[in-house]
Amino acid sequence: MAKKSKEARVQVIMECTEHKTSGMPGTSRYITTKNKKNTPERLELKKYNPILKKMTVHREIK
Repeated sequence: MAKKSKEARVQVIMECTEHKTSGMPGTSRYITTKNKKNTPERLELKKYNPILKKMTVHREIK
């Protein structure tokens, strides 16, 4: 039987890009998974920010 390769799925943290510039306290973060073989670059998704009460762009942080 062949040796199992490294797992392609990794857990990443998404952080709001607009929240930093708003000056409001706190942070909006989400945890998700991605396939690092299919998407080697940083992930960018539109998610809901409960502090700003609107949909904003969340970018992967390292």
